[in-house]
Amino acid sequence: MQPNNKVKFVSANRNEFFATARKRVDNYFAENKLSKHANGTMILKTVILLSAYIVPFIILLMFQPAFPASLILWFIMGMGVAGIGMSIMHDANHGAYSKSSKLNYLMGHTLNLVGGSAFNWKLQHNILHHTYTNIATIDEDIKDRLVLRFSPHTNVKSFHQLQYVYAFFFYGLLTLYWVLAKDLVQFPMFIKNGTNANTRKENVITLTKLIAAKAIYFFMILVVPVVFFNIAFGQVLAGFLVMHFVAGIILTVVFQLAHTVEGTAHPLPNDKNIIENDWAIHQMETTVNFARKNKLLSWYVGGLNFQVEHHLFPRICHVHYPQIAEIVKATAEEFNVPYLENETFGQAIQSHINTLHRFGRLPGWNEAIG
Repeated sequence: MQPNNKVKFVSANRNEFFATARKRVDNYFAENKLSKHANGTMILKTVILLSAYIVPFIILLMFQPAFPASLILWFIMGMGVAGIGMSIMHDANHGAYSKSSKLNYLMGHTLNLVGGSAFNWKLQHNILHHTYTNIATIDEDIKDRLVLRFSPHTNVKSFHQLQYVYAFFFYGLLTLYWVLAKDLVQFPMFIKNGTNANTRKENVITLTKLIAAKAIYFFMILVVPVVFFNIAFGQVLAGFLVMHFVAGIILTVVFQLAHTVEGTAHPLPNDKNIIENDWAIHQMETTVNFARKNKLLSWYVGGLNFQVEHHLFPRICHVHYPQIAEIVKATAEEFNVPYLENETFGQAIQSHINTLHRFGRLPGWNEAIG
């Protein structure tokens, strides 16, 4: 991976789009006397989504329902895991949940509650993805994974021709890989490439905490049901896999619908490590909204269907995105800046499948999609 601090955004033409949009968004909050952080709706959502993860687990332990019923509970837990990831820890780790850094820290570590690492996530997502969106050499969130190709600038293999068919199965493995290995793989990688700038002593402490948190997670989710509640290990393991498969599919699909769809740009830095574009315009060209009018979907996915607004204003809580989206869209049209979106979830899914198909084409097609 290219060191992220070597790549810069330099635009030959000054564009007032972002300054104007930011001023108008700030005025919206000031005129309506609103906080940019969580409101009552967000707090209620936090309770519901945490409960969707914790309460089914308590029911599993206390009532030990028959195996088919237990799988339903694990399924609900999977939806809770995804909901926590999209709606709670995501805002908190961006500093958007609350003006209190302590509360953001606490809510951000709900990621650790479901087996991940808030520390690693902030390096991967806040720094590498948000700053260098869709730049294949840097953006970890569009990095090719095993048999999946998410960029027109990486090596295409023969099996990629079928990735639009098998991708969703592998999406289901995402959170399982995350809790088992990803954090431990990324930790030394981020030190090596300079993304993690902490001292050696700080990293020893952080890594110790990371390993301890994972040990506690696996103890609670796999050992406690078997050892203290005499639930068959096979049943617990099956439920655990169901939970992660559900969470993995939801999280990966929602994310991919914002960046790996038709119409998004995948620029590369020039020989001077410069992206010849304004940073905000780059965000508008690499990010897509979907199903903005779907209130139920918007509630569950934590506003991640408003990725345009999120990439421009990551420190604003997602519950405000539907309102500021109209401001951003109108400003984009005024300054002739693209505002990319798919009107429905179905259209976004089809666009993603089409893009996977396109990125899976063998040489000869690469030039057409670069």
